[in-house]
Amino acid sequence: MKKINFNIVGASFLCLGLGMTSCTQSFLDVESKTESTTGNFYKTEKDAYRALLGCYDGFRLATCNSPVNFLVMSEIMGYECFGGSGAADGNGMRLIDRFDLSQNPSSTGSSWAGYYSGIYRCNELITREEGIQWNESDSKRNLYMGECRAIRAIRAILYFDIVRQFGNIPLVVEPTNENVPQADPADVYALIFSDLKYAIENIPADAYPKSQASTNDGHITKYAAEAILARAYLYYTGYYGTEPADVTKAEALAAVEDIIASGEFELVPEYRRLWPAACAGKAEVGDVETLYGDYIGDGNSETVLAVKCTATGDYAGNNDGNTWQVNIAMRTTTGIAPYMYGWGYAPVNPLFVEEYEEGDTRREASIIDAKGEGLEDNPNFGVCISGSQENTGYYIKKYAPLAFTNGQSAAKEDGTGNLMISNHQDYVLVRYADVLLMAAELGSPNAQTYFDKVRERAFKGKDGSLSPLYVAKAATKENIMEERRFEFAFEGINYWDLLRQGIEYAANKLAVQNVPVLTAGAPAEVTINAQDIIDKKGLSMISETQITLSNGVLKQNPGWD
Repeated sequence: MKKINFNIVGASFLCLGLGMTSCTQSFLDVESKTESTTGNFYKTEKDAYRALLGCYDGFRLATCNSPVNFLVMSEIMGYECFGGSGAADGNGMRLIDRFDLSQNPSSTGSSWAGYYSGIYRCNELITREEGIQWNESDSKRNLYMGECRAIRAIRAILYFDIVRQFGNIPLVVEPTNENVPQADPADVYALIFSDLKYAIENIPADAYPKSQASTNDGHITKYAAEAILARAYLYYTGYYGTEPADVTKAEALAAVEDIIASGEFELVPEYRRLWPAACAGKAEVGDVETLYGDYIGDGNSETVLAVKCTATGDYAGNNDGNTWQVNIAMRTTTGIAPYMYGWGYAPVNPLFVEEYEEGDTRREASIIDAKGEGLEDNPNFGVCISGSQENTGYYIKKYAPLAFTNGQSAAKEDGTGNLMISNHQDYVLVRYADVLLMAAELGSPNAQTYFDKVRERAFKGKDGSLSPLYVAKAATKENIMEERRFEFAFEGINYWDLLRQGIEYAANKLAVQNVPVLTAGAPAEVTINAQDIIDKKGLSMISETQITLSNGVLKQNPGWD
């Protein structure tokens, strides 16, 4: 009989020579921290609701409570960013960026324990459905269990993340702590599509209306499941070069067209207002109005699905914050308002910066330009140069943590926020812009209209007028993919967009030669070889710790031996 954990499950992520050690005790281990057990729980509808919250908690832990989450991994592997961190740190980020084990031969690889902990929670609730005494009237059985299947759409999302990243993973469909061999990726996708379809069919469309978006955008809704289904379909068909057995192109298109037809979502008129740091002003402690400026706010009309985070994290088991934001922040000794400092893991590739079109407002909204914004004049900025690896002078703005003018973290209004655990910006998984561009790519008869909406927004100013630099383009596959690069930069999407256009295509796009950077203040260069990516099929290295704990049941991905 197991105790049930509704608190936080510790998970080891990325022990890559950065001074971190694994806290995983056994393969697919899940730690119990409460007195509720599988013998006395899962009895009532209230129990089901608590378990459902536990599934959401596991989802947040897997995606936000890690030093290098899926988004950060995706950006470092992708074209937008290099592999930074501190000048005295190990080269774990370089290993990720260059797909080259010689960068950090002692690396233990990337752990997936947090993802399987979240999957475990969902499996536990799903298998207990028939034993729960549901209310005879006003029962929320369909909503709770439908949403949990969407949490198997959370579970589907968790699986979608790790099957893309690792390719060859165990497929666990029931609660177990046993070693499970790796499955055929097609079988993993079959489960993903099955769970998403169940969610779409069983969650009422009006269960969580967007009129309450500020509190409901973190729920797995019918629309969120539809968007992930289309995204998974596009990735599968592109990366594997074949149609999945479980979803057709027509179904994927119908899913995103349904989201559009619902009228529940719309583009935020000005792109920069989607991101706190892009709207932030230099503010004194407590002046959040100046700090956030005209940021549109969480749960806005464009958010289809987000992972919710709060500033209530502590070191006593409350891990509700966004703990990866600190890792992408500039590496200084104090915040340089309005940006808080951090560890500099993902410096922006200057080649990508140069590829924005003139007049595209997404560049300034997405990227911190240290020189252009005058940050280099701050005396604290010198540490960013002397203390960083592969510094380019450009940093991710979309998820940059904020600071008050005295350099303190602005994660809490009174300036007492902890830069490591108090950052609370939501991790937005799906925006309506993505829905529009996926529908266009899938062949909607309204493809040009959808494409134009996204592209025109990028060239509009505060007054809503279209820049004279705007150039109309046809909604071809090539133009849609190019538009996605800038629309979703630094959102953990573009690397997978490259892979689904073919591994050789992706590798050649990712390869760079002798790009100048600064490491510990000295000139250095970044070179990424296409063949290293091709040999590994764009997949990450499976943690050697997990392989050892599995007694050899897990096998390392090709190229990483």
